[in-house]
Amino acid sequence: MTAKTHLPVGQEAIEKFGWLRAHRFLLLRRVSQVLFLSLFLLGPWFGIWWVKGNLSGSMTFDILPLTDPFIALQGMVAGHWPELTALIGALIVGVAYALIGGRVYCSWVCPINPVTDGAHWLHDRLGMQKGWQPKHNTRYWVLGMVLAVSAISGTIAWEFVNPISMLHRGLIFGFGFAWAFVIAVFLFDVFVSRRGWCGHLCPVGTFYGLLGSKSVLRVSAVERAACDDCMDCFAVCPEMHVITPALRGKEGDTPLILSPDCTNCGRCIDVCAMDVFKFTNRFDDTPAPARDARTRTQPASGASRAA
Repeated sequence: MTAKTHLPVGQEAIEKFGWLRAHRFLLLRRVSQVLFLSLFLLGPWFGIWWVKGNLSGSMTFDILPLTDPFIALQGMVAGHWPELTALIGALIVGVAYALIGGRVYCSWVCPINPVTDGAHWLHDRLGMQKGWQPKHNTRYWVLGMVLAVSAISGTIAWEFVNPISMLHRGLIFGFGFAWAFVIAVFLFDVFVSRRGWCGHLCPVGTFYGLLGSKSVLRVSAVERAACDDCMDCFAVCPEMHVITPALRGKEGDTPLILSPDCTNCGRCIDVCAMDVFKFTNRFDDTPAPARDARTRTQPASGASRAA
């Protein structure tokens, strides 16, 4: 196997498939994020009120109510039962994400994702160490704390500090205190904890991960036998631990990435020159031979890129 440590992450895929093919899901995600955010800004900026509200709660064309189920849950534990319209909106959103994958919200909708992706890019460019990494269950403690504070205070506690809402307010009302929360997330991911916010702390992503734990949409390492250990998929994955069971499983182990932490961002598909990964569904039983013993025992030539 030819060593490729000198190649930047994804370069082999670019040379093999072209730049667009090696960035297709990243580009689609950016289009999706801009589209969703633009729909909420059309009204305040241009007076086109197709969508009224924000990602916490909205009404589309005065017909379709959509409510963040995490917001609805906080309201209920705070003792404020939502109106029927809000409950219907929460049910619509909840069912959608339960089916397609809860953390699709994180990678395809959330406007903070480009901020944290930018922070990760700068973190790598500065050659910094990964820094403090909270334990995996920290996110669940944060989620529980948010719900507890909501119950004690009788408020939707997270909305007071939610960077998503703060970004929306900042774009409408201009530079102000709201931007401090967004900047804090950026600096945290650059200097304190690599991919720390979305991967370890954000209660919104944690909630949606739990909501979509049995979702249909999945990524599969169906061609894992072709893996050459370049480690590019690990380098770009925001939750790299989700890849290992599917990619390095034994014969008979499922190649599906079943962890609720997977954001279905598609970057592992983009950067893999061996076409190991693809989008599929959780019921896909396509045979996926394990990597042969020779491949499994050889050192990971690109390990330094995922460190």
